[in-house]
Amino acid sequence: MDSDDVIFYDEPVGEKIYFVYIMTNLHNTSLYTGITNNLFRRVQEHKQGEGGQFFRRYKMRKLVYFEAFGDVRTAIAREKQIKGGSRMNKAELISTLNPDWLDLTLEGE
Repeated sequence: MDSDDVIFYDEPVGEKIYFVYIMTNLHNTSLYTGITNNLFRRVQEHKQGEGGQFFRRYKMRKLVYFEAFGDVRTAIAREKQIKGGSRMNKAELISTLNPDWLDLTLEGE
């Protein structure tokens, strides 16, 4: 893996970073939007089947989109905005930055 391939990073000391993210299943038929202050940890939890029945039932394993924020209120507002949108709006959002809907964690399944 090249240094250009690294998606996750350590947050600067004394600063919090909040992530709004979208995950999907293998066939991109279900979408989940969430918020976390540790994207790497949360995605790993989801991939291991943690995070509720929805994740276990629909096998959400691919991180396909995320945004980073320095303010939790802004991140929460953005999460609500994305969740309130239609599936088509979410698909368009994902496709703007990840047109092939690849797993951004860069891990093999």
